Amino acid sequence: MDALLHRDALARFGHALSDPTRTRILLSLRREPSYPSELAERIGVSRQILSNHLACLRGCGLVVAVPEGRRARYELADARIGRALDDLTGLVLAVDPACCAAAEAEGCC
Repeated sequence: MDALLHRDALARFGHALSDPTRTRILLSLRREPSYPSELAERIGVSRQILSNHLACLRGCGLVVAVPEGRRARYELADARIGRALDDLTGLVLAVDPACCAAAEAEGCC
C-alpha cells in the first residue's frame, strides 16, 4: 500500500510541476503564503487562470486555502513541499540535445 501512495504522491507532484503557471504558483508560495489577487499579479496571470490552477493544486493536495474572514490565503499544504521544491531547484541537469529532440518528438520532454 505504501508504494501505491508514494507513486500517487509523486504523480500528483509531477502533474503540478508539468505546467509553468502551477510551477510559478508553487515557487511563489514556497517563499510566503499569499492571497489570490496578490499571487495573480506577482506571477502575471489573470485571476481566472490563477483560480483554475489553484483548484488543480488543491485537488493534488499541494496547497490549502486558509479562510480569513471573506478572503482566503493560500499556502503550501505541508512544509516538506517547500523543501522538496528547494531540492529540485538546486538540481543541475545535464541534457543531451540529441536525446531531448527525440524525446520531445515523442512528447516526453
